[in-house]
Amino acid sequence: MAAALMAAEYRCLIAACLSLLAACTLPESPMSESPPPESLMPEPTMAEPEQMIHRKPLSYELRLGERDAGAIDLVVIHCTELPDLGMARKYGERIKYQQSKTGNSGHFYVTRFGRVEQWVQPGRVAHHTAGFNERSIGIELVNRGRYPNWFHSEHQVPQEPYTEVQIEALIRLLRSLKSQYPGIRYIAGHEDLDTRKIPAEDRPEQLISRKIDPGPKFPWQQVLNAVALEPWSDHR
Repeated sequence: MAAALMAAEYRCLIAACLSLLAACTLPESPMSESPPPESLMPEPTMAEPEQMIHRKPLSYELRLGERDAGAIDLVVIHCTELPDLGMARKYGERIKYQQSKTGNSGHFYVTRFGRVEQWVQPGRVAHHTAGFNERSIGIELVNRGRYPNWFHSEHQVPQEPYTEVQIEALIRLLRSLKSQYPGIRYIAGHEDLDTRKIPAEDRPEQLISRKIDPGPKFPWQQVLNAVALEPWSDHR
């Protein structure tokens, strides 16, 4: 009996000590708290952008003429007719007009992998389509076209197809531009606007089209079905 009483008293003493120790323990610093599980963290409030456009301004961009956004009513689709974006950049940086110290380029470039670069702000006039620069935005799709025999009589039918991701990126870009510039109404290929003929380099007696882009591989129906723009051919 005495042993049982002593054991009970011993257990009570231990319990009292533990309670006292807990009461005297300092709270942990908030900085040492573990982060909540990922499933309990709040959802981000900012949505991911629909499409990332990489700003890569040409060295002479600020020397190009400015224009009012309301003057833009046309988008022109081009093909670089070069093997890659790097070569297109070299051509774009070349000074062609000595008075203004500017060259030829589109506003936007879309690679085969769907990357979109902006080389010229739409608020400036880029030299991409003779006679239509002041009213249009030029979009260049990276594609070999007729490269490297652009003006050879037997090399006038481009063989490289446009990639699906490239066309999807183009459609997103067109929708974005239409939203930013409500005055945009028409879409055209470079070949629709520059219809000049020149002698073939190997057969001067044979005339060929100076511009054929974006060419027969471009999926016009897919693009027209996806964006609210009118074909330039219907406008003429």
